[in-house]
Amino acid sequence: MADRLFFKDAVSESPSGWHWWFASTCIPLVAATIGPLCNVLSIAALVSPWRVTLPNNGELPGGADDNGVGVSDPHWELILNGVSLACGFAGNFFLLLNFTGGARYIIALPLSIVFWILASGILIAITTALSIHEALSGPGEIYSQGFWHAVMAAILYFAGCIILVVNMVGYFLGHYPQQFDLDDDQRTLILQTMMFFFWLAGGAAVFTALEGWSYSNALYYADVTVLTIGFGDFHPNTNSGRGFLFFYEIFGIIFLGLVISSISRFAANIGADKIIKRHQRHARESTVGRTVTNEDELRERLGLPPRKDSVATTLAMGTSQGESLHKYGHLKITGRTVTFHEKAMHASGGGRGGAARRGTSGSLSTPKTAALSRDAKLAARSAGQSSESKRRQRRHKLLLLEKEKDRFEAMREIQDETQRWKQYWALFMAVTAFGILWFLGALVFMLSESRLLGLSYFQMLYFGFVSLLTIGYGDFSPTSNIGKPFFIVWSLFAVPIVTVLIQNMSSTVVSAINRGTFKLADWTVLPNRGAIRDFVDHHPTLKRYLERRQAHKRVEQGFQVQNPDDVGRDVDGGTNIAPSQREDERGSRTETDAAETPHDLVRQLAKTIKAVAQDLRSSPPKRYKYDEWRHFKKLIRFSAPSSEGGLIEEEEEADLIEWDWIGEDSPMLADVAEAEWVLNRLCESLTRYSRRQALLARRLEKAPDVRDEIAEAGKDDNGSL
Repeated sequence: MADRLFFKDAVSESPSGWHWWFASTCIPLVAATIGPLCNVLSIAALVSPWRVTLPNNGELPGGADDNGVGVSDPHWELILNGVSLACGFAGNFFLLLNFTGGARYIIALPLSIVFWILASGILIAITTALSIHEALSGPGEIYSQGFWHAVMAAILYFAGCIILVVNMVGYFLGHYPQQFDLDDDQRTLILQTMMFFFWLAGGAAVFTALEGWSYSNALYYADVTVLTIGFGDFHPNTNSGRGFLFFYEIFGIIFLGLVISSISRFAANIGADKIIKRHQRHARESTVGRTVTNEDELRERLGLPPRKDSVATTLAMGTSQGESLHKYGHLKITGRTVTFHEKAMHASGGGRGGAARRGTSGSLSTPKTAALSRDAKLAARSAGQSSESKRRQRRHKLLLLEKEKDRFEAMREIQDETQRWKQYWALFMAVTAFGILWFLGALVFMLSESRLLGLSYFQMLYFGFVSLLTIGYGDFSPTSNIGKPFFIVWSLFAVPIVTVLIQNMSSTVVSAINRGTFKLADWTVLPNRGAIRDFVDHHPTLKRYLERRQAHKRVEQGFQVQNPDDVGRDVDGGTNIAPSQREDERGSRTETDAAETPHDLVRQLAKTIKAVAQDLRSSPPKRYKYDEWRHFKKLIRFSAPSSEGGLIEEEEEADLIEWDWIGEDSPMLADVAEAEWVLNRLCESLTRYSRRQALLARRLEKAPDVRDEIAEAGKDDNGSL
């Protein structure tokens, strides 16, 4: 209760806003991934001396960093270093309790922050005190890998504290609750990361004992080995080390693959749950905002006077019933896109610039003109360059969605565009992360290796590229005491990112190349029947040109009497039904549907449930056509109760029976596959029918003499009981 009173807004059930969702979910997982890495670096800093003495006062080639002899550290430094490592472990422990629910958020997370601040602060204090009171004694003495491991551990501990503080700020502001509802992928990522770093640190300890290397060098070797880079600067020299490598590398690759797989799934979930849905929502809002279904809506959207008659007519190219739109401008309909170019109207009112023309309802129909005004804004508006004019021009390009099928196809287009955007967005993010790590890593390596290698920035770019792709030629490798610790941290972040990049490229670039190859084969070595027709159908301009040309040829050849046997067939074998014939068929189909009895629909329902259940195993997931959805909708709705029958179901079921294809209740926006959604609705329809039949049977048992009266009164519009 105290938490609710003090943090009264911190009880919302979900994060408000994309940024706060990132703070509530991604930040704790990143911190849980960084924590074990900090512990490994702290262990290396504790067991390694922080200063080494180089032979020949550091003169090359004998004075390389690998030839340095360790200098004993003062006892106070070792004690404080151990305390820092203990604080780091404690911070990870409480963070894990926070995730598993073993401790309350308001207790566990502040303790994690406090312990990590202590771990980072102690390491910073040690390095500062050591540089002041135990300064380097000349050019032959330098800081060791242990020192730089401590520096990097302090930086990462502090970074973890900062992001956890951001997470707590969001909680205090009430953007998300304190409970962590982790899914399986997120739990797996945390556990696998801990196992991987435990394996890395433990393997380094074993190689130190078997090969006689320092722990820092053994940790560097274990990192290069598990990541399959293999520079060759370190390799086992004993049979025991080679034998242990068999066991160590097999399980190391397994752990690495599991971590990378979990990171890939987590990155995909981030896009699917928030970013992609946000993009799809904006696309739907844009579509709905530009949608018109008849002339009255078009006039209202453009600010034109309403029709004199109250009947809403269907938009037609060049004609409309009642008052024509051509009086105000040029209307062009291309596919489902409606473009209206407004005519320039002369001022007809008083005032210096002329008052705006008003429609019959008094609403503005054209933007104000200010031809005589010297005001810059009015002049820009008069020229059509103001923001208001540009917004008005954008509103003139609308979407004509007259029928339910048009809305269905518009939603399919939104889905396809969102899927393409998702792929290229993921590829862009992976390429950006790869580029940042590559270019910044090359800069750090150039500076850190300048004394020993003296390589150019381009050569370090080459080294970074070879390392990121795990090629590892061995012609270049880090040799300095700062280069090796930095390479460990850099590679552990970079290699998984490169793997995700390659996966995204396989789903975008490689898929595009495959589609282009198949399309080329359809037109060349493996001609595909119907390829030309599909190409023409996807290019409306070319299709209209060919239709006009064909019509012109028919006019030149003269009109021919059609063979009665060919009625209903086009020249190329397609259907060619006159509008009146289509209406007759549509009417007969409606009569057939109306004539279907409830028993017929129940039999169809059973068959459809069986077919849809088989679609659940389809890979990729089944996407149904509009005619299939019409059939599903009929079977879902036939068991819906009617208000006349008095059987009113729960209000929640209304959204499952009636929906808008572009609205929030669209089946295409469900978190499950279309087959699963349809199967659930069909089963609910069968349940409603069974429940209604059972209720009707009980009524008949009570009053058998009114059987016929109840049967007639209980029928709905579709003829079902």
